Amino acid sequence: MGKSFYITTPIYYPSDNLHIGHAYTTVAADTMARFKRMTGYDVWFLTGSDEHGQKIERKAKSQGLSPKEYVDPIVDSFKHLWKLLDISYDDFIRTTEERHKKVVQAIFQKLYDQGDIYKSAYEGWYCTPCEAFWTEGKLIDGKCPDCGRPVEWTREESYFFKMSKYADRLLKHIEENPEFIVPESRRNEMINFIKQGLEDLCVSRTTFNWGIPVPFDKKHVVYVWVDALTNYISALGYGTDDDHLFQKYWPADVHLVGKDIVRFHTVIWPIILLALGIELPKKVVGHGWFVLEGGKMSKSKGNVVDPVKLVEKYGVDAVRYFLVREMPLGLDAVYSEEALINRINVDLANDLGNLLNRTLSMLEKFLGGEIPLPSEYEEIDREVIELALALPAETEKLMDKFDLAGALANIWRLVTRLNKYIDEVAPWSLNKEGKIERLKTVLYVVLEGYRFITVLLKPVMPNFPAKVSAQLGVNDESLFTWESLSNWGRLPAGVKIKKGEPLFPRLDPEILLKTTDDQPLTTINAGTAATDKKEEKTVTEQGEEKSLITIDEFSQIDLRVARVLEAERVPKTDKLLKLKVTLGDEERTIVAGIAQYYEPEALIGKQLVIVANLKPAKLRGIESQGMVLAASGNGNLQVLFVDDQIPPGSKVK
Repeated sequence: MGKSFYITTPIYYPSDNLHIGHAYTTVAADTMARFKRMTGYDVWFLTGSDEHGQKIERKAKSQGLSPKEYVDPIVDSFKHLWKLLDISYDDFIRTTEERHKKVVQAIFQKLYDQGDIYKSAYEGWYCTPCEAFWTEGKLIDGKCPDCGRPVEWTREESYFFKMSKYADRLLKHIEENPEFIVPESRRNEMINFIKQGLEDLCVSRTTFNWGIPVPFDKKHVVYVWVDALTNYISALGYGTDDDHLFQKYWPADVHLVGKDIVRFHTVIWPIILLALGIELPKKVVGHGWFVLEGGKMSKSKGNVVDPVKLVEKYGVDAVRYFLVREMPLGLDAVYSEEALINRINVDLANDLGNLLNRTLSMLEKFLGGEIPLPSEYEEIDREVIELALALPAETEKLMDKFDLAGALANIWRLVTRLNKYIDEVAPWSLNKEGKIERLKTVLYVVLEGYRFITVLLKPVMPNFPAKVSAQLGVNDESLFTWESLSNWGRLPAGVKIKKGEPLFPRLDPEILLKTTDDQPLTTINAGTAATDKKEEKTVTEQGEEKSLITIDEFSQIDLRVARVLEAERVPKTDKLLKLKVTLGDEERTIVAGIAQYYEPEALIGKQLVIVANLKPAKLRGIESQGMVLAASGNGNLQVLFVDDQIPPGSKVK
């Protein structure tokens, strides 16, 4: 086994079941842990539950339970969710465990003995749901700025930790180690926060009992942030006779946390470690939130999305892919079920799943269903091969930056290229023309390229490789390892494929968004059930139901010829192009989702058809004044172009 790699999630608070924000953090950490294992690292992956505090004590009392009786079933629900999501953690730490309590008390005693903790009194506003103290100036309309709930005035005897004593040392470390806090925006926030001056931290409470007792003053319990943060080393046996895990894996390579708790992990936790003389973690990654239209998802606000129901409805690999792909490094992601369905349909069904399905169909039809032996590669084949061979190193660089969404987007370059490659080399034409050796080479290039894609997607979608290998008819696990990507051509020829159902069936949004969480998933297939719309229907030869419209309804659509004057990619997207077009007597801006199929420069001067009377809509901050018409099928898309002899602005009838 190679170098060690230690990654952690926050330990989650069992006041209620977890939402998809927590699921994202844990899936992202699991993706990194799986990637590092795949690339030869000795990985230790920690998650857990943070179980103490006044909020838990009050909730338990209101239900006639002890705090432990209250949290146990909720912690069990955490573990159930992680099992559903295929989370491969190595340890699950609970702050109620004796192994944790002993380490917390030993640390508190040491900090007190060396003069870094002292007794005083605290007076200020306290939010019980958030377990947070607030000054008057931080309150919004007299309420907690985080959850909007009422706060309580609290005055109590407390122990305090001398944060300011170590502020300069921490600031120097952050400035000398730019990778310590990622992304850069969070790093700058923390530098500014420290430079404003650090107040000493309240580290004990006397107004509740549900916590770890202060070892030398039993009427005090250790406050949540010293208690909770210590889990990262208590789980490794720090300060005990059995500290081999601590010696092996510390310092942590990555603490992955939400942006709302970056301050605790990059200021409070490092200062505790500095005071203890322990090496600081190598990196703290503060990711964004999944937000709804109404704002941040929060258990205390009650506006959460249940990941258990999403997995049951859409499948674990699809949900994991969506979570990782949708969250850009350092930025928030907007959650909607429509966005989830769209990712599944566009990325997984159209791009990824259909690529394998159409290739295996051609292999069965043209070559008897056996993986072919390739002959001499042509220039277009070598382009695909070079792209595939370059992907592992590029992916590793992006993963090491914790740009997981960027890594997936990069892998999708090969998915897109293979789909385009099929259309360019046209295997059906090669078969018709009797060019069988060339046909064999083309289909082998696609299948071997798909093997590369499968391995690279393994950390995100852990069930995907087994499904692919089953359809390819190969059961050699060595074909789906990181080492297998070091050279091209490992997929064995002569193996009989076992083509099955599409790996990611296309979903019907109209039906799915009307179903309850208990109703079964419905895909778009022949004979799809009709919706409740009372429209006249007709059925095509393929069994698809279509709504009939009148000629008057069709005449309401204003289709016009438009000439492209300018074209450019929309920044930070992989599918959108911004087009400036002329209709003869006016110019318009249109945002079109065709960037995966057309280079911007290739569109300039071309004439296409647009819907000219579509209500304008904002896409990525750009007002789009129309829609480009295109045909799609077999994983490809083609814009409807018009001959130059038809002048811009001409009506399409």
